[in-house]
Amino acid sequence: MQVTKLTAEQINTAPKKHQYTMEEMQREYDYIRAEQMTKKLLNKGLITEEEYDIIMTKNRQVFSPILSDLYPR
Repeated sequence: MQVTKLTAEQINTAPKKHQYTMEEMQREYDYIRAEQMTKKLLNKGLITEEEYDIIMTKNRQVFSPILSDLYPR
């Protein structure tokens, strides 16, 4: 096993954690709820896969979730 000692300069250049605002957290929550409701419509056969994709694309634009890159497309 190799151990590497970090210098103070290396430690201070680490990326800062993002502090979420209440507005950002609300947008994430709203996006997830919209996704769940849209998925239910799809599962019940009330919308097609194509319509689901269109709706979810619009939801990403409307809610602008920060974590959208992690959500399946």
